[in-house]
Amino acid sequence: MSLALHILNFLYPPRCAVCETNFGLDARRRVCDRCLSRMEALPTPVCERCGGPLESIRTKEVRCAHCLKSPPVFARARAVARYRPSDEDERQSLPSLIRRHKYGLDQALGRAITEFLGPRLPFTADDCDLVIPVPLHRGRLWWRGFNQAALLAAEVARRLERPLELGTLVRSRATGSQTSRSRDERRRNVRGAFAVRRPHRVANRRILLVDDVMTTGATADECARVLLAAGASRVEVFTLARVL
Repeated sequence: MSLALHILNFLYPPRCAVCETNFGLDARRRVCDRCLSRMEALPTPVCERCGGPLESIRTKEVRCAHCLKSPPVFARARAVARYRPSDEDERQSLPSLIRRHKYGLDQALGRAITEFLGPRLPFTADDCDLVIPVPLHRGRLWWRGFNQAALLAAEVARRLERPLELGTLVRSRATGSQTSRSRDERRRNVRGAFAVRRPHRVANRRILLVDDVMTTGATADECARVLLAAGASRVEVFTLARVL
């Protein structure tokens, strides 16, 4: 540990970003083992396409009812944790940390959130050529000061040892909040909201699209649609959490 970091930890004692338990002066982590262990994993088995849980553990189907009826254009989506939007235990949950990061405008929590990725990702370096985050509109980016998906994508790209591509997929139109919208309303809300500025950067490339949370998959599907239209050979989606 560097002397500078030791002095910084002495002046500002490190604490768990979730429960505020004190760490030692040599700590480099942001989340304690207890809080990491309380992350709620997704129920299994999951749909082979969208990564959501199947209706029955005894089903012979490998896709959920929605993907059988209206399959997404992305090839596969996977998430690490379950996201409960109305979680009452505000200080003891990954959802709470994500909300504080995004809406509390606390960029420092980005490193804490990456610790919930765990030791193994559901994708490997053999699955993709580029890692691309879901972009924010420039107005939202100016207000927030950072793109939480880009911070997460940077860690994913580092682990997979794949290039992180920023500025190629852009949000060309501002969209209203998706929170209270139905699945169909979400799809209409993001239709035409994304564009690919440099098609040659994605042409014939396998793309891993990264975001923090997936709800219905409408945003990821629209991003995948424009990436494929620009020449990408395949788009898969990774999110830290999934709303169920």
